[in-house]
Formats: sequence, structure tokens, C-alpha cells
Amino acid sequence: MTHKEELIKNANLMVAKGKGILAADESTPTCTKRFTSIEVDSTEAKRNEYRDMLLTTPNMENYISGVIFYDETLRQSTVEDNTPFTTHLLDKGVIPGIKVDMGAKVLSGHEDEKVTEGLDGLRERLTEYYKMGARFAKWRAVITIGDGIPTQACYEANAHALARYASLCQEAGIVPIVEPEVLMDGSHTIDECFDVTVSAQKEVFKQLGTQNVMLEGIVLKPNMVVSGNKCTVQAGVEEVANRTVECLKSTVPSSVPGIAFLSGGQSSEDATANLNMMNAKYGDDLPWNLTYSYGRALQQSALNTWLGKTENVPAAQDAFFHRAKLNGLASKGEYSESMEEVAV
Repeated sequence: MTHKEELIKNANLMVAKGKGILAADESTPTCTKRFTSIEVDSTEAKRNEYRDMLLTTPNMENYISGVIFYDETLRQSTVEDNTPFTTHLLDKGVIPGIKVDMGAKVLSGHEDEKVTEGLDGLRERLTEYYKMGARFAKWRAVITIGDGIPTQACYEANAHALARYASLCQEAGIVPIVEPEVLMDGSHTIDECFDVTVSAQKEVFKQLGTQNVMLEGIVLKPNMVVSGNKCTVQAGVEEVANRTVECLKSTVPSSVPGIAFLSGGQSSEDATANLNMMNAKYGDDLPWNLTYSYGRALQQSALNTWLGKTENVPAAQDAFFHRAKLNGLASKGEYSESMEEVAV
């Protein structure tokens, strides 16, 4: 298999119908916040136990195509038999991935905006990650809607960094997840979110073209087009589906194999319902698969069930599997709200 063929094959596997990507790439500080919420100490061993609980869930591979790791997690192993997580996943047919950005920092000259850093030394890190089994990577750009922002400087700086990252990934045989996230934090309307998301994605694809990134070998991870979380008028499920698909049709080339949405602070139920509506209404008429790359929206119920206790692992795994299955169904437009309370 040629380098190009491997990229295309893995990108398509990542967005296969009925499956999605588990974002388990929380940094240590983020993981510590989550653990604090359930009154569990965030030690390396405890974080290993938590990831093990998720990754050893029986039959999770039926609904999970890939898992995004943090550097620490990529180097961890299963609790029971000390199998590296990467090997454990590959044996299940699940693709391991790695978060490679170094976080969003203040954009100089634009104190209310951010640009993601992490390009320095990335080529060497990607080479190491490929040897460790990673076959895709993730880089998140953060775009905030506010008074006079985002600026063109913010769009361009973030899109350029995403494109440079994507090019380096493909050089290393790693599929880049391209994630330009327009945050839902704020009082903006769904119309404002639509306009900013269109502008961000257009700039991203312009820069990807400039950097000669092969679009058949990427996965786009965008936000859904939603109302700001402090907006007094909250758009319903159908409007979110309509505006999101309208945005994608105007920005995303048909050569991209699939789109794996971020949940971005939506509730678990909203993230599933919105994805389902898009697929039920438009799925058969779109050139790309629409699926999920969720973190909290896949993990929250499992985390709240686990509570750091070994005896809770089976119930927490059931909660994770249930959420993954509902999202798998949503990626085919086959979810219904009645499934939320019923073990399906």
C-alpha cells in the first residue's frame, strides 16, 4: 500500500458509517478538573484506570472507529495485562490517534483572540508517534465570537497553522484531523455563528490548498452551527441541522471523506440529537459522512458512574457503551429520544 493509499484508507475508516471517534485527549489539567468534579485525585495511575475503563469496554469497537490520545495516554497500558493501549485498540480494529498541538495562546497584537501553537519540533514528534502506532492526529484551533472579533488576523493565523500541521502529518503517514472550533461561549445568535463558521472554514480550505494538503486524506472536525450558550433565543434541533449543513455545503470540498463533529459544550443528548437530525434529513444527499468526535458527550455519563471505584467499572462501561451506541445510530439517522432511557 502506498503512502497516499494508507492515508485515504485510514481517513475513510475513521468516518465509517455507524462509527465515530472518542476524544480521550484531555490534558492533565483538564483531566484533573473532571476528576475534581467527582472527588477523585488525579494521579497518573488513576488516569490510567479511567482510560482503561473506557478502552476495555466490551464491543466498543462496534461504534468507535478511533481514539484520540494525549501524549501520556499513548504511552499507557491496560490494567489487567499491561498491553499498550495502542496495541489493544489495533487488535480491536480501532485506530489510535494523538493530540499534537500545544494549546491556544494569546495572538500577539490581538489580546482577545488566540492562536494554537505546537509546530516547532512537530515533524520529529510525528515520526515518533507513527512508530508508536498512531495513525491520525488532532490540532484544535479556537475562534471566539465577541465584540469586533474574530478578526481576519485570527482566521488567517489559525488556518495557516492548521494547514502546516496537516501537511506535516501527511508527510509522516498520519491522517490530520483539522479542527477549527468556533466556540459556543457567548450571547451571539445562530446567524452570527453561521457567518463566522463559514469564514473560518473557507480560510482553512484556502490554506490547506496553499500547503498542498491532500483533502482525501483528512478528517474535518468542526463545530455545529448553534446559538451562543448565553443567547436568549436558542435554536432548535432542526434549525441547527439546517444551518450546519448549509454551512458545510458552502465550504467543504466533496473530496473530504468525512466530517466528525465536536460536541463543544453541548449536552450529551443535544449533541446526539443534532447529529441524528442532520443524517436523517440530509445524510443520503451529502458527499461526506457526518459522524462524531466527542469527548465529554461520550464520557460524562461514564465518568459520573465510575467515581474512581473499581466496583463501578462494569456500570460505567455500560454507560459509555450506551452513549457510543446512540451516537453510532445518530450517525446513520436512526436515533430517537426514546432510546435515552432504554438500554438498547
